Amino acid sequence: MVNPPEPATTGSPSPDPAQRRREQRGWYVYDWANSVFITSVVTVLIGPYLSNLACVSAGAPDARACQDPSLSIAPLGVDALTLHPNALYPALTTVAILLQIVLLPTVGAMVDQSRHKRRWLVWLAVGGSACTAGLYAATGGYQLAAALFVLANVLYGLSIVVYNAFLPEISTPDERDRVSVTGWGIGYLGGALLLAVHLGLVLSADSLGIGTDHAVRIAFASVGLWWAGFTVLAVRPLRDRYGALALASRGRPRVGQSLRQFGHTLRDMRRYPNTILFLVAFIFFNDGIQAAIRYAAPFASQDLRLDESALIMTILVIQFVAFAGAFVAGRVARLVGAKATVLGSLVAWCALVALGYFLPAGNVPLFVAMGVGIGLVLGGTQSLARSMFSQLIPKGREAEYFSLFQISDRGSTFLGSLVVTVAVSLTGGYRVAIVSLIVFFVLGAVLLWRTRMSAGIAAVGNEVPSRL
Repeated sequence: MVNPPEPATTGSPSPDPAQRRREQRGWYVYDWANSVFITSVVTVLIGPYLSNLACVSAGAPDARACQDPSLSIAPLGVDALTLHPNALYPALTTVAILLQIVLLPTVGAMVDQSRHKRRWLVWLAVGGSACTAGLYAATGGYQLAAALFVLANVLYGLSIVVYNAFLPEISTPDERDRVSVTGWGIGYLGGALLLAVHLGLVLSADSLGIGTDHAVRIAFASVGLWWAGFTVLAVRPLRDRYGALALASRGRPRVGQSLRQFGHTLRDMRRYPNTILFLVAFIFFNDGIQAAIRYAAPFASQDLRLDESALIMTILVIQFVAFAGAFVAGRVARLVGAKATVLGSLVAWCALVALGYFLPAGNVPLFVAMGVGIGLVLGGTQSLARSMFSQLIPKGREAEYFSLFQISDRGSTFLGSLVVTVAVSLTGGYRVAIVSLIVFFVLGAVLLWRTRMSAGIAAVGNEVPSRL
């Protein structure tokens, strides 16, 4: 009788439940490690910090005195290519997204052809964390801070592709929803805890005698150390598993070979229409989610006339509630299935953005209550979408397919931003813009409803879980 192949060379999860649990715990730790970058750096701290550096470079005393439309900077050193200082942060974010869209397919294909997935995760994470910590030294002008932020953002996105590619290798089909939800929830908790520390540091900076800018730079350094330190702990229990592409690859994966492989994968995807349909559904409903989160702050400050303290409190509430909401969604998914749970969460998203239209100005408790609602559905929608997509991936091509998933996540900001921009231009406010996002949730829900998960999972050769 021929013995079954060792899981490390098939890409399959370990048959030993204890071994799977050890690897799953390590996998959770990386979500705890990297989430602080998005929560503290991207969402809260880097935008105002970069704007302040750019405004000072343009001749304004600080960002609050930077409303003059004649102020400009030339980030590339070309006088013909100038930006208003306040436009630097969104411009850098756009550059980082475009770079990820270009690099993600190549890196995903290279990872699938490599036998050392853990090394990829470590080096991408350490590189991103080093760039983040390096922001502590970015004080004399905006150029260094801008370059470090873009690099950190790109390396973060690449590391998430590798991280997600571990999911089918550490969990059975019936464990997938639970593992994805747990990782997402733990990530929200880690991000919330360190954000609370950072906000306390920034708000008490003057009383500590360090100044707000110095407090922000200390926060950047702590994020880098947190990200790198917990990454080392995360990878120790993980094992390098690989499929047919890695077995067939000789030596180190090459860029040209990886690009050809990715082109083959795109052509091959036509055989899996349900995988494509799910990805399109994700693009639409994730577009609505990202736009709702991204434009909540200007909606609160301009239309609801709420001050910064209310925004900070609501951000923290969303983070902590999202931690609990992810686990609630996971429990519901075990009862009714992941697809029904995500469809239900999209109905809730429609209700939340509709209610946002009617929120009265100046009412902090109602805005915080809306934040609680967002937190409850946020983690579950995203984590279950990840686990559902992992079921629709052929074995051995996890990183390639998750690079497409990450591209959809990064790139699905365009349509929502366009709709918001048009609505604000026509109405002068964010109320109509926010409620218009319902169309994205409805389209995403319809496409997801039409996705035949069982047929799609069977088509790629995976085991169909007992509950979908």
